Amino acid sequence: MTPAAAANDEKLAALAAAGDAAAFEMLVSRHQARVYRLAWRLTQSEADAQDILQETFLAAYRGLQLFRGASRFSTWLYRVAMNAALMHRRQQSRRKTEPLDAYLPRFDENGQHAAEPADLRTASRADEILDQKQLAERAREGLERLPDMYRDAFVLRDLQELSTDDVAELLGIDRAAVRQRVHRARLMLRGFLSHLAGVTP
Repeated sequence: MTPAAAANDEKLAALAAAGDAAAFEMLVSRHQARVYRLAWRLTQSEADAQDILQETFLAAYRGLQLFRGASRFSTWLYRVAMNAALMHRRQQSRRKTEPLDAYLPRFDENGQHAAEPADLRTASRADEILDQKQLAERAREGLERLPDMYRDAFVLRDLQELSTDDVAELLGIDRAAVRQRVHRARLMLRGFLSHLAGVTP
């Protein structure tokens, strides 16, 4: 194993900032798959994800001098990727979201869940009722329909499995807002899938 291969991300970033091209290539090799997955989950488009991937590493290379090691390199790189995705969205301006608010749980005047107990049991088994391939397709459809503010938090927290603290830092919001956005996204997606399984939330 070469010294560069054994180095942690922060050391590689320092070497790359000093002009070591091999160190930057190592960083790209380590992180390109996760950045691509993030970009794809945010756009649901292979072409857009590839563009964001390239834009992310180009921006990271140009901005390495700005990385001071105050956070992990991976967190800093995710922030660069999120900015690249945001810029890409603005340039494309073609993703239309259809609100999923209609799929949120409904409550009666007493604060009780309006669905029947049988409906609630069915909703909890939506993934068993729907064919697995269909479920994956519908889950992607639901993700595509989430408004960006909920989608970004959900993708980072639940799909990329970042900590609440990291998501808060990346999105520039507090921990409570992260939890609220992720919770609301989960409810909307669960309600959407339950509707497909024949249950009205």
